Amino acid sequence: MTATFRTSQIVSDIDVGKPHLILVGLPGSGKTAVGEALAARLNRSFLDFDREIERRESASIAEIFGVRGEAYFRQQEVGLTLELRQCGNMVVAPGGGWVTNKGVVDIIRPPARLVYLKVKPETALKRLGAARAARPLLSRPDPLGELRRLLVERETLYTQADHEISAEVLDVKRVVEKLAELASTIKAG
Repeated sequence: MTATFRTSQIVSDIDVGKPHLILVGLPGSGKTAVGEALAARLNRSFLDFDREIERRESASIAEIFGVRGEAYFRQQEVGLTLELRQCGNMVVAPGGGWVTNKGVVDIIRPPARLVYLKVKPETALKRLGAARAARPLLSRPDPLGELRRLLVERETLYTQADHEISAEVLDVKRVVEKLAELASTIKAG
């Protein structure tokens, strides 16, 4: 079976011998914006897990959480991760909670390399703006408190990434530049 990600922008060979770059961090850390720009810069394919799951389920993330629950959504993330083992050379933006799936990082790494885009919850919330309403875990009465709680729960997992970039004050262009430099030093295997 060959992995087929219809929402990814296929611009390069998805060579299994070349490691994926997987961006992790809080919702609002810039995984999708940075990932799209980085993939274009490196001439790689880009995959956003949330978009791909929404396409496959014909439902929004909020609808999936509401009807089938968070556990079902997390299973879909694990399934996509298993598919990623069949290819390589992509820039990948899983959801902020992807790292909470037990053993999911071990499925893909090595050879994939994880990069933690580190931001404060206040920055993440500001960047999300009105889009936070589409995030099931942030549609609660205190979204900032929820982001703080998520960071406390997930930061240990995020910091297990191979690399960390502070995306707090850097714009997308500068984060992409730093990641492109980093990517040039990463070898397969």
